[in-house]
Amino acid sequence: MSLIKPKQPWPTKAVMEQIYEKHLWGGIEMDFYSGEGSHDPILVQPYIDCVSNFLQSFDEPITVCDLGCGDFNIGKQLVPYSKSYVAVDIVPALIERNNKVFYHDNLSFDCLDISKDELPKGDCALVRQVLQHLANDEVSNILKKLIKFQYVIITEHLPAGDFIPNKDKISGQGIRLKQNSGLDLLVAPFYWQVLSTKQLLSLELENRKGRIVTNLFTLY
Repeated sequence: MSLIKPKQPWPTKAVMEQIYEKHLWGGIEMDFYSGEGSHDPILVQPYIDCVSNFLQSFDEPITVCDLGCGDFNIGKQLVPYSKSYVAVDIVPALIERNNKVFYHDNLSFDCLDISKDELPKGDCALVRQVLQHLANDEVSNILKKLIKFQYVIITEHLPAGDFIPNKDKISGQGIRLKQNSGLDLLVAPFYWQVLSTKQLLSLELENRKGRIVTNLFTLY
């Protein structure tokens, strides 16, 4: 594990705004595009299936907080399975656009930096391929805030085989894959304390581009 902490040249908000403005995740023909991981049916539909099944397992619908909702191509398909659905992102223009495009009686949007701001109240937090873009300090801050939820569903892009967990990085477009690293929140330096962990989904990507893993954490 690297002992040298990367220097963060820009605030994370500015970095994420630039990603959308310059279409660094693709979708040049669209106003906002959160990348292939939010639009490829091969990646999206299994996630929708497993998370919607979990949300429907309760006798009464629960409150969901989507932390890092992006262009909301995924979240819009989960709203019907919640009592209320709060979708959060750090980019103001994106949240403004989402507010105009998506409407449901039980849906609201909020512009927050989830590593710094107080999180909305809810029963279950969804954090889909968000932490992988952030520096370890920000990940740690977010994990401390997530203890307010009973359930947290986290999705991460991990290397295909063995890897060194939790190498630090600069917050931004890329992830730890090029360092043969990925996040394991239960080991150093995070040591996240949870009651239980259950893998809901693991999707192997072609050409050794890793795997997309979704875990359900129960916190209390």
